[in-house]
Amino acid sequence: MSADWPTGVGRHTLDTVDSTNAFGFRLTEVPAWVVAAEQTAGRGRRGRAWSSPPGNFYGSLILAPDDPPERMALRSFVAALALRDALVALTGLPQVFALKWPNDVLLNGGKLSGILLEGQAGRLAIGIGVNLIGAPPAASVEPRALPPVSLKGETGLHITPLQLLDRLAPAFAAREAQLAADFDTIRHDFLSHAARVGEPITARTMSATHEGVFRTIDASGALILDTAEGPLPIPAADIFFGRRSDASGH
Repeated sequence: MSADWPTGVGRHTLDTVDSTNAFGFRLTEVPAWVVAAEQTAGRGRRGRAWSSPPGNFYGSLILAPDDPPERMALRSFVAALALRDALVALTGLPQVFALKWPNDVLLNGGKLSGILLEGQAGRLAIGIGVNLIGAPPAASVEPRALPPVSLKGETGLHITPLQLLDRLAPAFAAREAQLAADFDTIRHDFLSHAARVGEPITARTMSATHEGVFRTIDASGALILDTAEGPLPIPAADIFFGRRSDASGH
């Protein structure tokens, strides 16, 4: 455990688990980090399976925040920023990492990580998967989605899950303190590292698909899309870069 591990935060390292989020919900004492070498039932957004080859990072931070749901959701941005902070500290390569709204970390334009927030019985699980040494094949993702990449494949650096955890836990604690003071500074920092601000994107919600220019993020964390009908706030969506008619988005 690193010397700057946050005070009062538990740490559980496992060989195998169904999912780190599910294990975290079974804990009696929180806050705590849970990291496993292998997940047998990892999940991504909207129930998608999350590939879990050995050597990648599978971890969750379990919290018991006394916040309304809309406030808890802002930790999506906290987690993405903290993960980027940790990766930059470990690699010394700030220029290669960007953020994709609302919480993906990109490496050289490819998808390096996935972050999933789940709530249960007053607990919040922030699940984080990072492709440290391997990534799923590009053919396994849906059309127009960014290709998965791994840290080792893109940079040649081999970072272990526990090395990442030792950087990520204090990075998250620092960003959590920033959120407690003011979301606007989190919003500003996210936008400073966000990919494709000012460029055309496609936002697909559960009920509709919208095209426009990614303008900014508002005080609630919603993406503001400049469309032909005017500015449109989008609280949640899958984002694809470029318009459907733009080949660069494929």
